Amino acid sequence: MPSSAPRPIADPEELVGHFRAGYKAADALGIGMEHEKVGVYTDPARLGRAPDYETIRTLLEAMAARGWSRTEEHGRLIALHRPTCGTITLEPGGQLEHSGAPWPSAVAAVRDNGKHLDELLPIAAELGVAFLGVGFRPFGTLDDVPWMPKGRYRVMREYLPTRGARAHEMMKRTATVQANLDYTDEADAIEKLRLGLGLSSLVTALFAASPLVDGRPSGMQSHRASCWLETDPDRCGLLPFAFKPGASFRDYAEWALDVPMFFVYRDGDYRAMHLTFRRFLREGWNGEKATLADWEVHLSTLFPEVRLKTYVEVRQADASTREMVRALPALWRGLFYDRQAREAAWQLVASWSFDERLDLYRRTPREGLRATARGTPLSTLCREMVSIAKAGLVRLGAADGAALLEPLDEVLTEGRSVADRMLAEHAKSGGDPAKLIEAFRLR
Repeated sequence: MPSSAPRPIADPEELVGHFRAGYKAADALGIGMEHEKVGVYTDPARLGRAPDYETIRTLLEAMAARGWSRTEEHGRLIALHRPTCGTITLEPGGQLEHSGAPWPSAVAAVRDNGKHLDELLPIAAELGVAFLGVGFRPFGTLDDVPWMPKGRYRVMREYLPTRGARAHEMMKRTATVQANLDYTDEADAIEKLRLGLGLSSLVTALFAASPLVDGRPSGMQSHRASCWLETDPDRCGLLPFAFKPGASFRDYAEWALDVPMFFVYRDGDYRAMHLTFRRFLREGWNGEKATLADWEVHLSTLFPEVRLKTYVEVRQADASTREMVRALPALWRGLFYDRQAREAAWQLVASWSFDERLDLYRRTPREGLRATARGTPLSTLCREMVSIAKAGLVRLGAADGAALLEPLDEVLTEGRSVADRMLAEHAKSGGDPAKLIEAFRLR
């Protein structure tokens, strides 16, 4: 839970001050990654089905026995944490997420995630579970996926369908890989926010790995990304203010203030409350006053393609193969932390209007690398983006990080996304779940 002291906010300026608390020295910028994984049973009786909570709990218990500390909610084990190793948490449909600690390089962040997978996968296999490198659960229906027993998800599952038709699909069946990056000051943070949003569709297309739904091709390259189009227009998507001259922390705070809240956390419970934070701050609720801890929680329930906390969180990529997952933090480190790379990458997309950005954002889940922007294939723009990131990493003295981008070069050279490879496997196997699990499982 948030570390902020539970005291009422005395001055709205404290909301903007929250972002300033994230400033880091230029020589101390770290990078972390978050990696969600979709689990499936591998035994014939339950082949391809989503593991239930008892199976996931047993897996977490086995990991706790190896030195991870436990987090429980009303007596149920819901998360693990370990110093320098980050946290392991449950997503709504039983997806398992590893949120790594910040590291000084992409290689170190990837190594940490690799250690997590090397520990997790054998334990899962003993329980008859495989974790897949996909952005959307490929087998079973939405109703086949059990809800995990976390209080915040209870509130979200009730509220979000009032805002978007595929909110439950997003919650229960999607999986992503994200990178978290630091900033030195306000201008630096806003530049990274703007660039991340500007490149959003390129990254979605390059990392597309979710073309299958209910065991069949869905017609999408990234079905995960398509679900976000119909989740909640209040809190998802692109942020138009970020592209305007003079954008600031205050602009992000003003936007966040007008997004309805999910809940407040009091006395160990999530209490549904759907006022905007602005109204909560002004009027209170049931005798409660808004606190900085409430603000921190609220910021964590906003889901734009790039999210601002005390760091910048880039959120556009499907979970995928182990090699593609490793490439994601390296890509963003090369683009964000080298000034020359940042400026060159922005020039790829700088002249687009917001309407053009929005149109591409809506088309990309279906078209992927075959999409065009102003007549230029997205694959061409992605090739330039990767080249810019690679050069940035080299200038940062991170040639080993640049090597992590090789899977992206392979995708672009072949002209086939991971989604295309998955579709080929589906056709080759006739849709046989056992063969597809073997092809898609993380190793």
